[in-house]
Amino acid sequence: MTMRSQKEKMLAGDLYIAHDPELKKDFLKAKKLLKEFNQSDEEQVPRRTEILQDLFKEVGEKPYITPPFYTDYGCNTTIGKNFYANYDLILLDIAPVKIGDNVMFGPRVGVYTAGHPIDPVIRTEGYEYGKPIEIGNNVWIGGNVVINPNVKIGNNVVIGSGSIVTKDIPDNVVAVGNPCKVLRKINDEDKKYWELEKQRYFEN
Repeated sequence: MTMRSQKEKMLAGDLYIAHDPELKKDFLKAKKLLKEFNQSDEEQVPRRTEILQDLFKEVGEKPYITPPFYTDYGCNTTIGKNFYANYDLILLDIAPVKIGDNVMFGPRVGVYTAGHPIDPVIRTEGYEYGKPIEIGNNVWIGGNVVINPNVKIGNNVVIGSGSIVTKDIPDNVVAVGNPCKVLRKINDEDKKYWELEKQRYFEN
């Protein structure tokens, strides 16, 4: 029987030990890239894009993250096209993170796949684990939202600012609160309202 590496255990969602040479290599690569990214200015946006392409497992067209930005590895994260994140994004990707197309993050959003055992003895022995997070297409995450491990957010969702997302959120809803719960469905009235607002914009 072949022994799995700590990285394989980590990505499978099993208990693992973070103090591992392979994981340290990935971690240090991310920190080196993040240092350059976070010290860049608005005249270096093309270089920022190159850094994100090197950092993430996969990233679509036109990614934009406003520094500062922090992540553990980056290489366990997949991001679709037209991704935007405001200041202070924290992305702890010890388990896979998948973000769809046309997703917007407000400031200080936290995406946390990481977990620690509840038992204090096992926890202090250095064991950790992670569970994946998935965010669908056309999603807007408000400022100061925390997304906890093992959560899936559907398509066309709005998460209100300050929410703590602990359970799956279905498609086409506005959800808010701690814990985050569905407030209402997004419907045709929303579409009509915002189409009228768009028309008023061009009239003024």
